[in-house]
Amino acid sequence: MSNVKKLIYYWLSQSVSSTALAWLEQKQTEIAEGAPERIFFTAFSAVPRYLGKENLQLTSQDLSKAEDLVPGWFPGDWTVDQAGRTFLLLALPHDRSENYVRSLDKVFSSADMRELVALYQSLPLLPHPELHSQRAAEGIRSNMVNVFNAIALHNPYPADYLDNIAWNQMVLKALFVGSPMHLIYGLDRRANPELARMLVNYAHERWAAKRPVSPELWRPVGKFADSEIIADLAKVFADGDMIEKQAAALACAESSLPAAQELLSLYPQLLSAIQKGELTWSNFNRNRLPVCK
Repeated sequence: MSNVKKLIYYWLSQSVSSTALAWLEQKQTEIAEGAPERIFFTAFSAVPRYLGKENLQLTSQDLSKAEDLVPGWFPGDWTVDQAGRTFLLLALPHDRSENYVRSLDKVFSSADMRELVALYQSLPLLPHPELHSQRAAEGIRSNMVNVFNAIALHNPYPADYLDNIAWNQMVLKALFVGSPMHLIYGLDRRANPELARMLVNYAHERWAAKRPVSPELWRPVGKFADSEIIADLAKVFADGDMIEKQAAALACAESSLPAAQELLSLYPQLLSAIQKGELTWSNFNRNRLPVCK
């Protein structure tokens, strides 16, 4: 049993009955030993009936172990049925990648919303991760916010395997549907000039419609600022509330352009807070961020 499976099994042993755990063990053994596909599909569908749908009760130590095994893996909001389904997915034989992917395609194509959430959350844990990028891109296009969030938030798979086109679409959609950008793993690492321009254009559309712009929009923008973007940041400083001004200041601080530094120098309190490490994107006051829809 892999370390990831062992950890999931341990969590489940702390959360479900011995009868439920025995059923799950039996099914994963049958699946691992090459049982007919229908055994897997039937068990995958039946997991909530046997295990329930309660939240996993994970400690900070549990979450640290998850991060150690798979950087970026955060199962803090997983339920027992999601964990159980992931456990069964990890039991599927995967020596022949084409057969493995074919089986995954079948379960994705027939899954309901709750099953899709479990499937997309499991992507960073599955064998042959390089073969699942198209599947992840489909999750990004989902009209179901829960399904979109399963791939976009607290999930390291997109940052590690999506190309820039799919990645940029995901970040922009997160803004569009009101998902918190700070929960997108790898947001800073995967920032790129095309994304910065897309986000600024989106901000212009929001302003033209007299609608608010999430301060988090500026996080991937600052390091790619040009004269036009600096003018936009000046507008945020002039018209925004304190949270928006903080975001504009952080964006300016990441720019190497003299004009950005000159703009930031006009707000010495914010500049001082950044220089002292009191204001960073990591400690940005997310609890006060407005939901912009």
